[in-house]
Amino acid sequence: MITIIPALVLLLGLLWLGTGVRVVKQFERGVVFRFGQVRAEVRGPGLALIMPVADRLQKVSMQIITMPVPAQDGITRDNVTVRVDAVVYFRVVDPVRVIVDVQDYESAIRQVALASLRSIIGKSELDDLLSNRERLNQGLELMIDSPAVGWGVHIDRVEIKDVALPESMKRSMSRQAEAERERRSRVITAEGELQASKKLAEAAETMTGHPAALQLRLLQTVVEVAAEKNSTLVLPFPVELLRFLERATPPEIDRPADQPLPRSAPAPSIGPPIPPGRPVPDTGVLDRTMSNGA
Repeated sequence: MITIIPALVLLLGLLWLGTGVRVVKQFERGVVFRFGQVRAEVRGPGLALIMPVADRLQKVSMQIITMPVPAQDGITRDNVTVRVDAVVYFRVVDPVRVIVDVQDYESAIRQVALASLRSIIGKSELDDLLSNRERLNQGLELMIDSPAVGWGVHIDRVEIKDVALPESMKRSMSRQAEAERERRSRVITAEGELQASKKLAEAAETMTGHPAALQLRLLQTVVEVAAEKNSTLVLPFPVELLRFLERATPPEIDRPADQPLPRSAPAPSIGPPIPPGRPVPDTGVLDRTMSNGA
C-alpha cells in the first residue's frame, strides 16, 4: 500500500505536467496569458510548455487569409448605378496586438473593406471602374491598410473582381462601341481612297509621258480576264485611240450656201487619147448592145 501511493502521486504529477504541453504548428504563433496578463514572449512552432493552471495559450495563424468582400451597390461620380465586389488578401504580422487590441480582427477587416469599397465607388467614374482598376486597387488597399496597421495586420493585396452594370447601360455602351467602330471604318476607307487617288494620279502622269505603258496595261488586263476562262472577253477601248483618230481626220471647211459645188474631175479614159476634132463615139449604144448580148 505504501509503495502504491508514491507511484500514484507520480502518475498524477505526470498527468498534471502533460496538461501544460502544447504543440504550435509551423504557420502558427502562440500568445501566452498568465493569470489574464499577456506575456511578451511569443511561442514559436514546436512544443510549448505552460503552467497548467496559471497560463493559457492562444494560437494565431500567420498565413495569408483570403477574404471575399460582398458585392456593394453604389453610384459612381458620373451618376451610374453599379454593383462591385472585391477580394482582400491580408496576414497577421503582430500576434500580440491582434489578440489584445482587436476582438475579432477578421470581422474588423471585412467591415473596413466594405466601407472603403463603397467610398471608392462614389469617388470614381464608370470608365475608371472598367478600365483603370489597377489604380483603384491601390487606392482601396491604402484605405484598408491604414487602420489595419494599428491592429497588427498587413494588407497584401486588394482586387476588384467584377463590376455589374444595368441592362440599359450595357445597351448604351454597345451602341457607343458600334458607332465608334463605324467611325473608324469610315475613316480607314477614306484614307484608303485618298492614298489610292494619289497613286492613280501618279500612274496617270507616268502613262501620259509614256503612251506604251497604257498599251502594256491594256494587255495585262486582257491576260487577267482570260485567266478566268470566261466565254466573254471585255476589251476596254482606249480613249487615246479616239483622240488619235480625231487628230488624223482633216477638219471640214465651212462653205457658203450660194457657192456652187466643185465639178468633179473627169474619169480617166481607157485606151489611146482621142485626137481633137474627131467625134466621140456614143458609149451608151455600146452599153445597150452588150446588155442585149450582141
